[in-house]
Amino acid sequence: MSFKSFDLHPAILKAIDKCGYTDPTPIQAEAIPKVLNGNDIIASANTGTGKTAAFVLPVLQRLAKKRYKKQRGQPSVLVLTPTRELANQVTQAIRNYGKNIRVSSVSLVGGMPYGPQLRSLSKPIDIVVATPGRLIDHIENRNIDLSKVSMLILDEADRMLDMGFVDEVNKIADFTPEERQTLLFTATWDGKMASLARSLLNEPKRVAMDEQLTQENIEQRLHVADDVEHKNRLLQHLLDDDDLTQAIIFSATKLGADILARDLKAQGHSAAALHGDMKQAARNRTLQNMRRGKLRLLVATDVAARGIDMTSVSHVINFDIPRFAEDYVHRIGRTGRAGATGTAISFALPSDLLHLERIEKYTGQQVPRLTIPGLEPKRSLERKKKKRKYNSKGYSKSGRSGGYSDPKRKGGGRHLNQPPAHRRRQRASTKKTAA
Repeated sequence: MSFKSFDLHPAILKAIDKCGYTDPTPIQAEAIPKVLNGNDIIASANTGTGKTAAFVLPVLQRLAKKRYKKQRGQPSVLVLTPTRELANQVTQAIRNYGKNIRVSSVSLVGGMPYGPQLRSLSKPIDIVVATPGRLIDHIENRNIDLSKVSMLILDEADRMLDMGFVDEVNKIADFTPEERQTLLFTATWDGKMASLARSLLNEPKRVAMDEQLTQENIEQRLHVADDVEHKNRLLQHLLDDDDLTQAIIFSATKLGADILARDLKAQGHSAAALHGDMKQAARNRTLQNMRRGKLRLLVATDVAARGIDMTSVSHVINFDIPRFAEDYVHRIGRTGRAGATGTAISFALPSDLLHLERIEKYTGQQVPRLTIPGLEPKRSLERKKKKRKYNSKGYSKSGRSGGYSDPKRKGGGRHLNQPPAHRRRQRASTKKTAA
């Protein structure tokens, strides 16, 4: 199958060809025909599988074929994304694939000045790509009218729910027409997602890719570390590898990202931090420097786990294990993109065992444990089994009193060195009488 089989507008096909794409990915092959047919869809697939083009191309096809009078501040298509980075990625895809047709798009994201956004909304527009918080600001200030929206797209809907945007998403949807076409794209599926889909979509078609949660073209490794200092020594060893061309190093906190980036720069590495406390202009400059090859190392929090599409990232290093299994999948998905191979390396402290177990249960596979000669851990990552003491009758020692309990009785039975319950109550009653 090729993109020509979708009967897309020649101008769109020309742009796709210039981007170097010939065949659609599985998610695109399944989703695009259904969207062009006017169906609501729920599409679930891994990160890096081409979900953005799966909805951008049908959107552009609709705008190229259907001529209508554009209105100021009244978009025909609304795309909601959880983060600024993802909004920028979608906006760039619209520009890349739609550069040969007359289509206007506006990005409304937080952390950016209102002036340019207001000027864009004062002109006729086709597509609005927005984060929920900033869009609601514009709605409440009557800067935008969603009554003409014919297509609502929720990109990375699971992440929006994780970030607590469910009320904002429902509120925004209430401002759009009920007869709209709604597309929901997600990397994970659970009860919350099902509830959101039931409230927003009308007889949706399901598009689910039967792929493993982690791509086969990404080599995964785990190194056990004793402490943060041990992590730093492991990191230094990995950074000496010539095969590491560019890497995203994930930190659990913003402060940790700043400190690690500062230390790496002091050691002579071309590194920079990326997190939510940075102004959007600074974040954009950092990403541009990474794309242009001016940076080798990007130290980021999970703000960079979604919405960053760089084929030059050879390694992802989890300096801190993520607390949520879904974040692990999105993090390592920053490498091995567009058919390339990648390497994902994680550092785990003994206290990270529970998080690691959740990740391995979620992905259905164990992350291989490796050691580096000279940097072996002194502590084990395995869960220790508690040893129980037994007396001569086979009773185990337990309880605060240190007595022995009968294992045959439910709950272990009463402690054998304690009096029966009725005697304890009698003693308590005698004490009260004496008092």
